[in-house]
Amino acid sequence: MLTHATRATAIALLIAASAAAQADWTLDADASRLSFISTKNASKAEVHHFREVSGAVTDNGDARVEVPLDSVETAIPIRNERMREFLFETADFPSLTITASVDPALLGTAGAQSGAVPVTVNLHGQEASYEAAVVVARAKDGSLTVATSEPIVVNAADFELGAGIAKLQELAGLDSISTAVPVSARLVFRQD
Repeated sequence: MLTHATRATAIALLIAASAAAQADWTLDADASRLSFISTKNASKAEVHHFREVSGAVTDNGDARVEVPLDSVETAIPIRNERMREFLFETADFPSLTITASVDPALLGTAGAQSGAVPVTVNLHGQEASYEAAVVVARAKDGSLTVATSEPIVVNAADFELGAGIAKLQELAGLDSISTAVPVSARLVFRQD
């Protein structure tokens, strides 16, 4: 027979176990990568990424990822500076924010599942929506990996970045820089 104290302890343990099962995930920046490809002079493509990224996913699938744009890495310091100053204009627009609503069924199952996730990107004071084809994998350690299964093509016009691209083209003495940019992500989240 359970005493009142034992019953209260059992209820508290059930509540704690339920809360743990519904824990949120925090982005592991060291294991994650947000990258994009720029193409200049019609045929020279280069892969770039952001050194910093943070974010979280709640158990009900609400996701938010924030990227400090000063962390852009192109492997050429002067190009990093020019992208910060003339393209992203980080003094006025310091970060990129991605929000999404992931189907909770994709989060709760061990193994990998594919799906389409609507994402909203806020960049350079503008907002645009995309549908991302992703693979969501839940590992035995409870970590969650969300990766694009195909790149998302982002157009500079969606974020009023055309003038910045034109300035970069002028500074680098290029014939062209593509205004359509493929973006890929591999985001690893650890359960809180």
